[in-house]
Amino acid sequence: MKPALLVIDIQKDFYSISPECARSLDDAIQNINPVIAFFRKKGLPVICVQHMEPEDDLVPGKEKFDIPDSLEIISTDLHIHKTYGNAFNKTPLATKLAEMGVDTVFITGFCAEYCVTSTIRGAMDLDLTPIIIKDCLASATLPNIRFVEDIHDLVTIGALEKLLEE
Repeated sequence: MKPALLVIDIQKDFYSISPECARSLDDAIQNINPVIAFFRKKGLPVICVQHMEPEDDLVPGKEKFDIPDSLEIISTDLHIHKTYGNAFNKTPLATKLAEMGVDTVFITGFCAEYCVTSTIRGAMDLDLTPIIIKDCLASATLPNIRFVEDIHDLVTIGALEKLLEE
């Protein structure tokens, strides 16, 4: 197995959806950051996916496009900008993963029932193995997080660390 970590659509703009959504994003970030640190420690790719909506001014260079300061993404991580729910659709993500020999993507991010699920389906269409990391998803509708976790392959952070032990 050659894994990569996808951090999908954790962006400042989505904090404005609702107070519940903001809390969900903060909770997810608290759980995603240790996973990012683990992937870096193992020398595995961390990929930051950001959604663009030019008609809503959600574009690079605008503050609402940016990732929150609390999310430990760095400039040397691979950054993918997308305009569709599926992070593979009309982006270089599949090509980059193939160049790195990645066959398994561990999934975190926002929004569980939209972009996360679309990206999971996109990964499966490309014969990649997508696996959600438990408690690392966010949504404006909290019950949807558990629903998405229940219908997809899932691993806890502890099990992931054990799985990727050398």
